[in-house]
Amino acid sequence: MLAVIKTGGKQYKVRAGDFVSVEKLSCAIGEPVEIKDVLMTENNGKVTLGTPIVSGAVVKASVVDQKKQKTILVFKKSRRKNYRRKNGHRQPVTILKIEEIIH
Repeated sequence: MLAVIKTGGKQYKVRAGDFVSVEKLSCAIGEPVEIKDVLMTENNGKVTLGTPIVSGAVVKASVVDQKKQKTILVFKKSRRKNYRRKNGHRQPVTILKIEEIIH
């Protein structure tokens, strides 16, 4: 079974047993999470599209880890003005393990 979910303003294609890195959720490690924003499900070739959400569909997951992504370099420069700024950014993410897809 396959589902397309929406969380953190992004869409993810998930299956049961997958590990997904999503935008930070305020949940503790090991805590179960239910995602109700399911945009599409597929089961044995039968596709169900939502308008915009599939009614009654839920993706159950559990929080595996809370961490930060790799550093992204942010560099600003104005030529001929002796202006240079170098910063880094690490986006916090939540690692989810998809337990089951209910439809």
